[in-house]
Amino acid sequence: MSDKKQDTTHFGYQEVPVDEKVKRVADVFHSVAGKYDLMNDLMSGGIHRLWKRLTIEQSGARAGMQVLDIAGGTGDLTRKFSRLVGPSGKVVLADINDSMLKVGRDKLINAGAAGNIEYVQANAECLPFADNTFDIITIAFGLRNVTDKDAALRSMQRVLKPGGKLMVLEFSKTDNPLLTKAYDFYSFNILPQMGKLIADDAESYRYLAESIRMHPDQETLKQMMNDAGFVGCRYQNMTGGVVALHTGIKP
Repeated sequence: MSDKKQDTTHFGYQEVPVDEKVKRVADVFHSVAGKYDLMNDLMSGGIHRLWKRLTIEQSGARAGMQVLDIAGGTGDLTRKFSRLVGPSGKVVLADINDSMLKVGRDKLINAGAAGNIEYVQANAECLPFADNTFDIITIAFGLRNVTDKDAALRSMQRVLKPGGKLMVLEFSKTDNPLLTKAYDFYSFNILPQMGKLIADDAESYRYLAESIRMHPDQETLKQMMNDAGFVGCRYQNMTGGVVALHTGIKP
């Protein structure tokens, strides 16, 4: 027997039918794909590059490894992992959104990316890979858009090799009241206007701001990873908790 909680989910601050959220999120990223890199730089003042660099540095990626970059979008992490794992390794850039995947593939090919990259359109909740395939899985700024986050974490745990590492880089919660106030003002006033000006799409960026607020806080996500079967789960706050990097190991 189903109930309202199972049948609906959050799309930003709205409550929508579960099957409708996937389409709505897809529409957002179809809309923003072409300006995604530019908007990331503008929205974060370029700091997203530092957050991603720290993720790479802490990944432990080395030659010969198999890496899965979920919600990899325009390929920032994939490109760096490709260099680290070398010709004997492999990086899979996976995204549920074909517009984002095409932008990422074109960007990487134009940059002369190595032949050790594969591109797969995939839903994080039911990853189309065999058990125990990957040494490292990353999902950067993508988990908050997943409808069933618990299912996605279990799916990631399944396809990791024993001893493999999951890294979740995501906007999170700051415990500094002044920073929170400034962040909220920026997110709900400045960000949609930037989206309107640069990408001619204020609504998509309003959703992105709302989706950040609806995402689980640091301790909640850490517990979700524990519940999905990961061990040694921990997180590191960046920029005062605006962003957090969660890591967990498959036993």
